[in-house]
Amino acid sequence: MINLLFLLLGFIPLIYGADLLVESASSLAKKLNIPNIVIGLTIIAFGTSAPELVVNTFASAAGNSEIVLGNIIGSNIFNILGILGISAIIYPLTVKTNTTWIEIPLCLLSAAIVFIAANDIIIDKSSNSLITRTDGILLLGFFLIFLSYNFQLMKSGNLDEEIAVKEYSIVKSVLLILTGIILLAAGGKIIVEFAVKFARIIEIPERIIALTIVSIGTSLPELATSAVAAKKRNVDIAIGNVVGSNIFNAFFILGISAVINPVRLQKMSNMDLTVNILASTLLFIFIFTGRGRRIDRIEGIIFTVIYLIYLAVLIIL
Repeated sequence: MINLLFLLLGFIPLIYGADLLVESASSLAKKLNIPNIVIGLTIIAFGTSAPELVVNTFASAAGNSEIVLGNIIGSNIFNILGILGISAIIYPLTVKTNTTWIEIPLCLLSAAIVFIAANDIIIDKSSNSLITRTDGILLLGFFLIFLSYNFQLMKSGNLDEEIAVKEYSIVKSVLLILTGIILLAAGGKIIVEFAVKFARIIEIPERIIALTIVSIGTSLPELATSAVAAKKRNVDIAIGNVVGSNIFNAFFILGISAVINPVRLQKMSNMDLTVNILASTLLFIFIFTGRGRRIDRIEGIIFTVIYLIYLAVLIIL
């Protein structure tokens, strides 16, 4: 119980550090007259995925492949089935044309590419399955393509759109940035260390802890952002935040993790990779069911039920 307590407490500095880093970095960028387009695309987008990045960096450096892959795949599954499910129940999510035909298919593509990269035994008839450093570089290449698409998309939009940013002095911003980084690092280190200890004490795979407690915990910024956006009827933010985060996780964070240390596919991980593909596929299909191009409440309920069934299967198996 002590290990579980420390694991859960690790999310406090992790999430608070990410929030502090975003606020202070955004304030510093404003002071330095950096355009809103750059603040929105880099600092804020990075901030919501910072918990996954930090946890995976520590886990990858320590060679904990179960936590590396489990955190990414678990977060992506939770993002679609859990977060979008809850958000759609709060308020139906209307999907824009770009999101329908580019971003969601890219999200599905990222899930398929991770499955292919992780299955050397099935595809190449190798003796073991690894997401190698070469695979990691390939994933980062896809991320650069996604990043360039975002820049073009934002350039074609309203560049003068204001982003709410807290006002700090340059010195205070720098100090808060350093504090945020320290809190992120401390939280990430605590989570990885005690997730491993907790899994070993209760004798369950580290993969299960990563797919449940760790992945849900690191996805809390996305959950908060999307749920609040749905409540305020800002449905573009609710669905765009989740889809963008999934692409960011699969291409950038998993890519970085594999470059640091090759990620070994664990027993039963193919079930998780398949559910990840299934979730993205259902998201695309549900857009065209019902009235208009949107995710309705009934589909949100279906997402949530599927996620609960998935969690039950994880516990039983």
